[in-house]
Amino acid sequence: MLRCMIYSFGEYELDLARVELRKEGQPCPLEPQVFALLAYLVENRERLVSRDEIFEKLWEGRIVTDSALASRIKSARRVLGDDGQAQRYIKTIHGQGLRFVAPVRRETDLVAKLAVSDSTAPDALPDTARPKASRPSIAVLPFRPLGDAGAYVTIAEGLPHELITELARLRWLFVVARSSSFRLGSDNPDPLDVGRLLGVRYCLSGMIEVSGRRLIVTTELADTRQGEVVWGEVYTGSVDDVHAMRGEIRSKILTSLEIQIPLHEAADARLSVPEDLDAWSAYHLGLQHIYHFNRQDNMKAAELFGRAVQQDPGFARAHAGLSFVHFQTAFLHQTPDTSGEVMLARRFAQRAVDLDPLDPFANFTMGRSFWLEGDLERAQSWLERSTSLSPNYAQGIYARAWTEIMEGNITDARHHLDLAMRLSPLDPLYYAMMSARGFTHMGEGDYMQAAHWAERGARAPGAHVLIAMIAAGIHRLAGNKALARFWADDVKTRRAQLTLGDFFGAFPMRSEFMRSQMSKALQDLGFSN
Repeated sequence: MLRCMIYSFGEYELDLARVELRKEGQPCPLEPQVFALLAYLVENRERLVSRDEIFEKLWEGRIVTDSALASRIKSARRVLGDDGQAQRYIKTIHGQGLRFVAPVRRETDLVAKLAVSDSTAPDALPDTARPKASRPSIAVLPFRPLGDAGAYVTIAEGLPHELITELARLRWLFVVARSSSFRLGSDNPDPLDVGRLLGVRYCLSGMIEVSGRRLIVTTELADTRQGEVVWGEVYTGSVDDVHAMRGEIRSKILTSLEIQIPLHEAADARLSVPEDLDAWSAYHLGLQHIYHFNRQDNMKAAELFGRAVQQDPGFARAHAGLSFVHFQTAFLHQTPDTSGEVMLARRFAQRAVDLDPLDPFANFTMGRSFWLEGDLERAQSWLERSTSLSPNYAQGIYARAWTEIMEGNITDARHHLDLAMRLSPLDPLYYAMMSARGFTHMGEGDYMQAAHWAERGARAPGAHVLIAMIAAGIHRLAGNKALARFWADDVKTRRAQLTLGDFFGAFPMRSEFMRSQMSKALQDLGFSN
């Protein structure tokens, strides 16, 4: 069974997997872009979403009129039985943006089969993608700030992120990725819900509070099967000694989880962090932007990572973050100077590796810097090194799968995709994992299953334009002419200048069979060289 996220509010359910809005169980007709707008507002309901951000996310920065957005907002309100006066669900903050204001409940649906069309149904997620009961598993949630933590508020996310990195190095413990566990937020979720949503046995949560010059951190380990507290501790210290305190908290939590690691190995494995809290905070704030895959967030991430490097030039992960930003700019052709962006991605990744050769994220960015040059052998060697340093690094495993797909190594690619999807079932790049899985079926000539996964990936909220291009080509190969034309038109509307060269620049396929199949399908749909 596959766990899928559903958001409930009032009489409505927003089902992200089925791309469906239901009222009292009955589907409500909704245009894809209106659904995407509603899903984006619901998923970001804890904050105000600016109009510029919506234009960037839904229209990818294309020039559109305010009336186009107003029309989508009106349609969303109409289907919810809302209007511009009541604003029970979508509130307009004049001159600033929008916010989803109704109370929302997160739920899951165990789905065995989801229809791609009236005639196609998918398989359930394979057994290889299911959690194994014999292996302990844990989710580390963002900590909850109490009161006004001021400049130290980023500890609420930064410390749990470091704990995930430390724990993920241990081969016997299954650790859910940050990009999934942080989706649950810090609003003190019920451990039973955490276990049901993420498929884990334990969850680690906490709170931070600043009182005068004292920093207080409370942690709690809960059993998600019964909801009972297994272990808890309170740490207090001076804000003037915050970095030593973070290290102490990490060490005590690891000891309490009965992790027997020699001190010299623990020293090598411990995440390198800067001594300047401003740099550390800027880096963790930058992480909130890099997975949105749009120009606005990418520029914000670059600004924050750049600030971290300026504050502490020896902070390896901030350099790796800048490499990620430039990779994304080149991958999505957000600038005509693609080769220049690849060069910058390599330069920052190399600096990160020089500073901390044992950091998985630094090795990951180094591998991806070779990807866009088509040097898959060197890309794969760096990605393998990344995942050997951190065996539960979901996005490293996912990137390995892409290089294996492009080399035509379908068996290993599917194994790694299933593992990545299992490690991070709420990942912001889950749509790309589904599209990649479509490629594995295409490589075997199973075009119907390939079309199923490609369609799911393309219809998922947040999917970028190249994911739509994959869906267009695979549907063409499967003989689904209407869907192929739908996604081809979607690509041309979002980024009219995209060519075959751009596609194979992003996905440098070595498999002659897969390359020739996709090339012919996309040419048939009007994409030029």
